[in-house]
Amino acid sequence: MIIDYIRYLLLASTVLVSTLTNETHPVDAINAPDSTSVTLLFAGDIMQHGPQIEAAWYAGDSGYNYNPCFSFVKPIVSGFDIAIANLEVTLAGKPYTGYPQFSAPDELAVAVRDAGFDVLATANNHCCDRGKAGLIRTLSVLDSLKIERTGTFLDSADFRDHHPLILKKNDITIALLNYTYGTNGLPVHEPTIVSLIDTSKIINDLKSARKPGVDFVIIFFHWGNEYQSQASTDQEALARLCREHGADAVIGSHPHVIQPMEYFAPDTLNPVGHLLVYSLGNYVSNQRDRYKDGGAMIGFTLTKTWNKKTVSRPEYHLNWVHTPYVNGRKQYYILPVKQFENEPSMDSISRENLRQFSSDSRGLLNAGKNSVPEFSVTR
Repeated sequence: MIIDYIRYLLLASTVLVSTLTNETHPVDAINAPDSTSVTLLFAGDIMQHGPQIEAAWYAGDSGYNYNPCFSFVKPIVSGFDIAIANLEVTLAGKPYTGYPQFSAPDELAVAVRDAGFDVLATANNHCCDRGKAGLIRTLSVLDSLKIERTGTFLDSADFRDHHPLILKKNDITIALLNYTYGTNGLPVHEPTIVSLIDTSKIINDLKSARKPGVDFVIIFFHWGNEYQSQASTDQEALARLCREHGADAVIGSHPHVIQPMEYFAPDTLNPVGHLLVYSLGNYVSNQRDRYKDGGAMIGFTLTKTWNKKTVSRPEYHLNWVHTPYVNGRKQYYILPVKQFENEPSMDSISRENLRQFSSDSRGLLNAGKNSVPEFSVTR
């Protein structure tokens, strides 16, 4: 019965989310002549605690397999031109370990790529969990899979090549910068580099990133206080600094819970517009407490028309981690909340927890005059 239920969810997700992504990104989104646009999606913390690693092991089959975990959100992720997430583990090889010093199987990165993610940010407090060798191997695995990355670097030459990370799509060029508040006190061994939050450095980076040919600059921070649903004063101050010095969007991760989002539509003072997301929460983890058992994806559009550039159409997608037992083993599935919050086949406890998460998240995100709307299937 559980297997049939999972198959049903997968089929329903594929149909419904295909409709959802088509609604979100119509081909004729921008009708002005000589205009072009690109859609971006950011997701929160991709983590791998010990039980997740155990759940992904299929003895006698193909070893580790994380594709089922991402199967329900894949239609959404792959519907965007560029999808980006925070990789909050190392890919340091065996022995595979969860908290407090993470090393996940390479198959995790394979599944992330196959789900539609193009870029992984690696500057976070766990990037040095396995030392210099672990940091280097993580980047080598991502490079071998052709996943773009920024935030941690092999050496100064690699830093110059990937900081900022230049992304090009549909004749639009984006500079992506990634910083972390720290590395849990673990040292960063030369010649490797971790991009740390430093206001003077960030100001200089923003100035340098605004070179000819770059249309938009986005910052992805690993910042804030864990498990706090409101941004700290430090986050607020840093967000203002980034906006004042030319960042078109500031996205955050690390607190492991959702924090507010704000969108400032283009006006005479700021013709481009500005998107601020303090924390996207957990994309996938084994944290099951209230507020920690899910997160949000943020989608938006960057448009260039003649000499005018705009950040527009932000919408959030709530995601919740479902952990049913299949054949006696706990599994992990990232579910799009919009599709599954009223799913009658889900067990009552899971459905209640999903609805609690969605109620908490909407109550937080829908408040304020500059709030970002949730994606609507009927829009």
